[in-house]
Amino acid sequence: MYQKTQLAWAIWGILAWLGIFVVIGLVLLGANVGVISFGVILLLVAVAFYGLTIKVDTKNQQLSWWFGPKVAKKTILFDDIEEVRAVTNSFRHGVGIRISHDGWVYSVSGFKAVEVSMVDGTKYRLGTSDQAGLLAAMKEKVKQEESAE
Repeated sequence: MYQKTQLAWAIWGILAWLGIFVVIGLVLLGANVGVISFGVILLLVAVAFYGLTIKVDTKNQQLSWWFGPKVAKKTILFDDIEEVRAVTNSFRHGVGIRISHDGWVYSVSGFKAVEVSMVDGTKYRLGTSDQAGLLAAMKEKVKQEESAE
């Protein structure tokens, strides 16, 4: 079994930048309900998206990933995977959960990712700081393409 959590440095940076505006708002406006509410929302987002965990469960033959404390959890069976390969994301792929021309993107920081192509044509790009380790964990379970973008 393989399990790794990548911490969301990029998301934390964005939230810290927004937090500066909350502090400025508190100084200028005082204990305003709107400013405090926005600060609480930022805090909840920080807790919900503190990192991205990817788990390869060889016993149950499945691949799972989720943000923070199992927010937006997704699980797929090895039998439904057609191919996995190393890829490099660009700035346009962003962070968080998004849909792009490359399929669904789940990322918290950095540019290295593993693209999981499903039998039904759906693609997922899973951002990871351990691209080689994730590919090795998937080895012999699903077909892999050796080259990276």
